Order: sequence, then structure tokens, then C-alpha cells
Amino acid sequence: MQSKLMVLIERPDTIKQPRLHRKYIQLAQILYAIGIKEISIEVSTEINKEIERLNTIKDKDPLLIKEIAKAQQKILKLVLHTYKFVPINHYRNIWLAVGMAAFGIPLGILFGLGLHNMAFFSIGLPIGMVIGMAYGIQMDKKALKEEKQLAVEINA
Repeated sequence: MQSKLMVLIERPDTIKQPRLHRKYIQLAQILYAIGIKEISIEVSTEINKEIERLNTIKDKDPLLIKEIAKAQQKILKLVLHTYKFVPINHYRNIWLAVGMAAFGIPLGILFGLGLHNMAFFSIGLPIGMVIGMAYGIQMDKKALKEEKQLAVEINA
């Protein structure tokens, strides 16, 4: 059974602070994307607690942007662990770094040792990055096919 998610209160004062406004809009988009999915009452209750907590914070509070980021992270982690729902390009972004570390560095060392010049070490990093991104994109496609992808992309 699906339960309805609360909505974030309108905060017209956030327009004066572009970074805060972007974060707030992004959280609203995440909540909308989750809201159109089938989620349990328990999960929606947890999400609603976060929304309610955010709605009580004043617009002028300097901690508002940090609290938005915390709530966003907590909500995304909850739906990831419960339903395997991920935002667009989630796996690509993760595997980009993993590819550089897991494939790029060893390949770079091989190039450096094979060519007897460790200056070629850095050649492995972009190769590993591409390998990681390719794998991440495949995982993102799989999530989309299985309808596990949220219709929102997370921007830093």
C-alpha cells in the first residue's frame, strides 16, 4: 500500500541565495520522483519525518542548507537500501572513481613498468575512468529497465 508524501513549504526567500535555492528545488524534485513510485507506509513515514523537520526550520537559519543536504542524503539512502531506487547517473558517478582506482592505477603502473618510465603512470587513470564509467552506465541502464531509477539527477 502506498502512502502520500508531505510537501516542502514554499520558501520564496531562498531565491536570494542561489545555492540554497538549487538545493531546495533539487530536494523537491527528489520527493516528487519518489512520490510517483510505489513505496510503503513505513518508508513514507520516515520521509515525512524529514520533511516535517525541514519545514520547521526558519528561512533565515544559516544551517538550512546543511539540513537540506542531510535530509536529501538520508532520504536517498533510505530508498536505495529499501527499494534500490537510484537517481539518474548514480552508478556512473560512483564507478567513475572506482574505475580510476581499481583499474586506472594498476594499468598505469603496468604502462610505467613496461615502458621503463613511470611518467606513463598517468595514462592508466583515464583508461580506468572510461572503464568505470562504461560499467556504471550499464548499471544505470539496468536500473532504468527495472524501473528502479528516479526521474531526477543529483548535481553537487
